[in-house]
Formats: sequence, structure tokens, C-alpha cells
Amino acid sequence: MTEPRLELSIALSDNERTRPLIEGRVVPQGIKLVPTMVHPSEMFWRQLRFAEFDVSEMSMSSLIISASRGDNRWVAIPVFTMRKFFHTSIIVRADSGIAAPADLRGKRIGVPEYQQTWAIWSRGILQHEFGVHARDIEWFMERNPDKSHGGATGFAAPAGVRVRQIPPSTNMGEMLLRGELDGALHYLVDRNLVDRSTVDISGVTRYLFPDPAAEGRRFYAKTGLFPINHTVVVRRSLLERHPWIAQLIPALVFRNRIARRRRQAHARRQRSVGLRLQGLAGGARDHRAIRARARIERAPGRA
Repeated sequence: MTEPRLELSIALSDNERTRPLIEGRVVPQGIKLVPTMVHPSEMFWRQLRFAEFDVSEMSMSSLIISASRGDNRWVAIPVFTMRKFFHTSIIVRADSGIAAPADLRGKRIGVPEYQQTWAIWSRGILQHEFGVHARDIEWFMERNPDKSHGGATGFAAPAGVRVRQIPPSTNMGEMLLRGELDGALHYLVDRNLVDRSTVDISGVTRYLFPDPAAEGRRFYAKTGLFPINHTVVVRRSLLERHPWIAQLIPALVFRNRIARRRRQAHARRQRSVGLRLQGLAGGARDHRAIRARARIERAPGRA
């Protein structure tokens, strides 16, 4: 008789790396996954506050903060579902007078959540690459304590850092349009229970780094770092009862490989018809992008 599979609820964001699991093309042995697609902002809040799912993606920063404060409900496994050169996504108002990272000093900058991993990486790179400390900027945080990761982990602003709460009557997008913010470390418009901005701000903003791809390549060439944002966590009580659940790791790694092969196949198809890959400024040909992608895919620790 076939042994029944252990049923685990799993929360995943919807992207090319998670779809092999969501669609059942990758099936971990002995496990029946019951997937729910949730935006990461909402997913992390629900897990930190209510522990709804057996397995989920998780914010690296919120996991570390909560564990440091005695919350041991989760065990992280070494699979990373989101990586990016986060500082290259910083946006500024076109009329803000901000032409370089140094110009951020004294400016009003919005952020969905001060403690989110995306923001931590961006602030760290601003400090260590460009000499701009978090204390030099006036921060405006959109998420309210009852709907924030920091509200679930007991966040308090570091000494000397000014973090103002955006009132519930408005949001980052509206403040950017009105000129009440000079820029944003990260801007989210995907509908979910946590983030409030929905407006298109492209008409009044631009990237801090005019060529984000070039800045990402520069940072990687200098540091060898491809920053991690999300990991995967398993409910500790389940893992202690069923240690073999750790075999989720090869399944999750395999679905990353499927996604990578699809990207590479897509790049080859573009090259075969002489198209340019999006994201490279200055008219760079696609073979340069493919080589850059290959270097990143071979980066140490790449899942």
C-alpha cells in the first residue's frame, strides 16, 4: 500500500521561480503541497502575526529580527526565492534636485517598511558605497503598526534615525505626486492587505541611477554580492516531528533550475532573431546581456 503523503500548506509569490511548484511540475517526494499565491508583503505579515502556513517564503530581515527576540516558530532552509540589486530601484522626483546618491542627504524619502530586507540592503549600500548614512535622510514609512512586519516583530527606529509614519489618510504615491516626498527607496503598487499605494508616479519620478543595469553590474563586479531578499521557512514543530521534510530543499532548488533554463532558452530565442534584451541601456546587444546573466547565475550561493 502506498504511504499517504504529508499535506503541507505553502504560501508562495507568483513568479517564474515558484510556478513549477504551484503548477505541480515539481513534486517533493512524500509531500502534498497545498499552495496559496500571496503577495510577499501580505504573506510575511500573515506568517509573522498569525503563522497561517506550514511553509512559506519569508523576509530575511524580519526572520532574523523575530528570531533574535525569541520567536522560534520557524526554521529557514537554504533556498532563496528573491535576489536583486535593490539599490538600483531607488526613485526620485524629477524636480527634487537629486542627481547622485550624495544628494539624498536631508531629503524626504519614502519606504514601505523601514525594516524590510530590500530597504536594509539599499541603505547599507548607500552608506558603504556612497557615504550616505540612514541618519542623513528623513524617512517616511507607509505601513501602519497593525499591518506591518515591524508591528509583528516590535520594530523601533534606531537611535538618531528619523522615521515618520505616513498617516492612513494618504500614502507614498500620493505624497510623491504632491511633492511631499523627494523620492522612495522602494515603491509597491501591487494590491495586498499591507501596502496602500496604487497611483502611477512614472510621470514625476525617475531612477536615481540612470542605468540601473549598469550600476548592478558595477556593484557585482566590485563586491561579488548578489543580495538575498527572501528565504523559505518551515514550521519548526512540523520539522521536529518529520525531519525528512527537509527534502523540500532539492525540490525548491530544482524549480529554480527550471526557471533558469526557461530564461536562458528565452534569451537564446531572442538572440536567434537578432533582438535586444530589455534592461540594458545604450543599445547593448543581447549577447552582452547573456554573458552578464551567466556571470550572475554562477555567483556563489546562487540557488
